[in-house]
Amino acid sequence: MDFKTAFNRASSLCARQEQCCFDIRKKLQKWNVLPDDQEKIIDLLVQEKFIDESRFATSYVRDKFRFNNWGREKIRWQLKQKGISNENIDHALAQIDEEDYKKTLFFLMKKKKEQLKNRELNKVKAALIRNAVSKGFEMDIIFPIVEQLLLKN
Repeated sequence: MDFKTAFNRASSLCARQEQCCFDIRKKLQKWNVLPDDQEKIIDLLVQEKFIDESRFATSYVRDKFRFNNWGREKIRWQLKQKGISNENIDHALAQIDEEDYKKTLFFLMKKKKEQLKNRELNKVKAALIRNAVSKGFEMDIIFPIVEQLLLKN
């Protein structure tokens, strides 16, 4: 694919949805764009503000928390995989409201508790913790909520 066509396709992609350099680079490779052209296209997209990694990180955090109910650790890890800087990740994660974060975790754990067939306290506790950790929530937030849920028995 030639430079102009690849740039137009990439810019169209960026105009529809927030993208990061990592994702666009993968698309360009898939389209068999020459490596030199890939870098020029990405530089031009950044320069023209089609790609803004800070904006991408903020959007990604908001969507993954709101729609996927992911915790900060899972979101952080996914953004690191995409090559987003720690500064952009920290700034984006700071946008999550702490109360909403805890309410979301409480709701997820309550729902999980209701699904569990085993009523043995230690097994329920372990299952709740495992589930919350797998969704990327931090232990210091998980433990108080587990205790709160188990006291309601």
